[in-house]
Amino acid sequence: MGGDFAPRSAVEGAFRAAVEDGTSVLLVGDSAQVAPLLRKLGDHGGRLELVHAEEVVGMDEPAITPIRKKRRSSIRLCAELVRAGRAAAMVTAGNTGAAMIAAKMVIGTIKGVDRPALAAVLPGPKGRVVLLDVGANVDVKPSHLREFAVMGHFFAQEVIGTPSPRVGLLSIGEEESKGTDVTREVFKVLKTTGLNFLGNVEGGDVFNGSVDVIVCDGFVGNVVLKSAEQLAEMVGVMLREELGRSARTKLGYLLAKPAFERFRARTHYSGFGAAPLLGVDGGCFIGHGRSNAVAIHNAIRRAVEFASHEVHRKIAEKMIELHDEERRMLGPQEVGAG
Repeated sequence: MGGDFAPRSAVEGAFRAAVEDGTSVLLVGDSAQVAPLLRKLGDHGGRLELVHAEEVVGMDEPAITPIRKKRRSSIRLCAELVRAGRAAAMVTAGNTGAAMIAAKMVIGTIKGVDRPALAAVLPGPKGRVVLLDVGANVDVKPSHLREFAVMGHFFAQEVIGTPSPRVGLLSIGEEESKGTDVTREVFKVLKTTGLNFLGNVEGGDVFNGSVDVIVCDGFVGNVVLKSAEQLAEMVGVMLREELGRSARTKLGYLLAKPAFERFRARTHYSGFGAAPLLGVDGGCFIGHGRSNAVAIHNAIRRAVEFASHEVHRKIAEKMIELHDEERRMLGPQEVGAG
């Protein structure tokens, strides 16, 4: 029920997932609005089931709303379905804060994960890059960023398909001594994870393909993400303006149109679908508020991949391994202190 084009975009995206991919989907929302849309779309092979939710968390409502006030909201019920095992993952284009709170408080976090992280999947010249956190955690400790690195590693490996993800720490210079007190401490911590940690990376490395997973706090990550989205939109606007200046450039555009369409497919957010909230004990994917049916369909595909590879289980196993190693090295009283 969330997003600029809800509930139509969610219903149409789920219908595509059911018909084209054979995915079983629970549509959670106001049956009075959703049922007529389903009937118009036609036969879905019994793969779509409607779960009625009489309340909706608005985009401008506080993040805590599904916990304290609207306990029958669609976001809250989605999280309850995952917790109960009826669903493997939840997908929403609604209130991001409310979705994160519902996932953390209702589904619960993986043991050993203190802070779930929101991961963005960005385009690159050699594939896709996972950037996390992009808004869930503004203030972090070194131990949190270590958790982000582990979660990003498994997501890139299992869902993106990167065999041995290269992990970088976003800073203002490649040298270990560069950055803030936190990033310098995190550099030391990440060297102990057993991941393919390459060291510090700079802003220019976000899109040049030198790493597969980039770790940062939610404040920095959100600024990078929003800047990248706006830059992509600006490039598109400027290209359309320049290509429309003369008959010659218009003809050139018509000849190159297939290439422009492929470029847009590689760079537009709808191509991946949604950002995963990593660290909760199940799948949670949060899409852009402007998500259309294509974006919702792709988000469901990512959720299916996440669930089929049991990414949250692999994250949990690695967290246990890391904490066991800490206990051996530091003693139980020091674990998590950083």
